[in-house]
Amino acid sequence: MRPVAEQWHAETVVDEEQARALVRGQFPTIAARSVQLVGSGWDYTVFRVDDDWAFRFPRRRVVLEPMARELAVLPGLAPLLPLAVPVPVHLGRPGDGFPWPFYGASWLSGGDAVLFENRDLLAPQLGRFLRALHAAHVPGLPSDANRRADMSRRVPLTREALAAIAAQWTAPPQVEDVLRDAEALPPSKLVTVCHGDLHVRQLLVEGPRLAGIIDWVDVCCSDPGIDLMVVFAFLPPAARPAFFAEYGEADAASLLRARVLALNISAVLARYARAERNDPVEREALASLDRAVAGL
Repeated sequence: MRPVAEQWHAETVVDEEQARALVRGQFPTIAARSVQLVGSGWDYTVFRVDDDWAFRFPRRRVVLEPMARELAVLPGLAPLLPLAVPVPVHLGRPGDGFPWPFYGASWLSGGDAVLFENRDLLAPQLGRFLRALHAAHVPGLPSDANRRADMSRRVPLTREALAAIAAQWTAPPQVEDVLRDAEALPPSKLVTVCHGDLHVRQLLVEGPRLAGIIDWVDVCCSDPGIDLMVVFAFLPPAARPAFFAEYGEADAASLLRARVLALNISAVLARYARAERNDPVEREALASLDRAVAGL
């Protein structure tokens, strides 16, 4: 297993001055007087520009192909969804020392869902959103290149991720039962449009409502369980019936995949947050693991 620092190390990182130069140089209608770093993940470094725009700059070459898919899909997908998503408006070219394309979308209001407590309020909204997304038709959208629904691949990765955080969280014995059951699943025959990486850090919350869904670089066709992981990782058990009342019935195998993926992403986030000394995200990730095993 690679060290966490190596896994998250970016090939290229844009700083504030370089972002300002790129935006000003390519988009004369944007003054770029205010350029504020708002986030950096595996895929992008993100700046808020003049309060109105979110500019995303790739952090590694491997992101370029999925970014091109994101740019192609979001304009047509956005009108079909009940929540805001980042629709590309400004398409940037390599320049000023930055080697890759980048893009700007209108700034979406809302804050980080990590600190949101009353998640019962969000369950129906999340259910309506995923019902609409999973019913959408996007011609030519490829299958998930990361094979998240393939439990023959994902279960071993989940065992590895859980072992890596043994000092932070102890998995109850029932977890191995879930992993064995999932590992025995045949390949999924269900295919829907999926966000692909739907976890707490992709949710924007404003007041008592879910305001938007960000980071669509993993948009793909796959089993709906790869998005339904958010039900087990983010929602407390008491809120799940309200989710499914809006979403509708889900296939039992998809739900099993979803629980495994909730364990996987939560363990990865816990390890990353500990390495980055991000206490709120670490607490959220560990709470997500507890939610993922609730009811086993």
